[in-house]
Amino acid sequence: QVQLVESGGGLVQAGGSLRLSCAASGRTFNSFARGWFRQAPGKEREFVAATSWSGASTYYSDSVKGRFTISGDNAKNTLYLQMNSLKPEDTAVYYCAASRSYRPFMDYLEVWGQGTLVTVSS
Repeated sequence: QVQLVESGGGLVQAGGSLRLSCAASGRTFNSFARGWFRQAPGKEREFVAATSWSGASTYYSDSVKGRFTISGDNAKNTLYLQMNSLKPEDTAVYYCAASRSYRPFMDYLEVWGQGTLVTVSS
């Protein structure tokens, strides 16, 4: 089983940037499709971004496309989410996850971390 720990969340002003990290331990993280989803207070989980097993393919939700970038460092067993041009509506707890499916990512989640809070002030 893989264990995931997110970090890098915090408070940022609208238009700012943050980089989230997800450190994996246990089973090799890149044996799964990897990605991020978020959950705002009172709302359902929302897919953000995913990368394939090889890391060669990525896709994003329409709400973050062009602003967020997912990447991974297989040597460090770590996944990242670079978030630029942040908006107040990006405020949520962000979760790193491993899935048995690259696309659709959310339908076959295997494991996810405890989440890291991102708050974007206007």
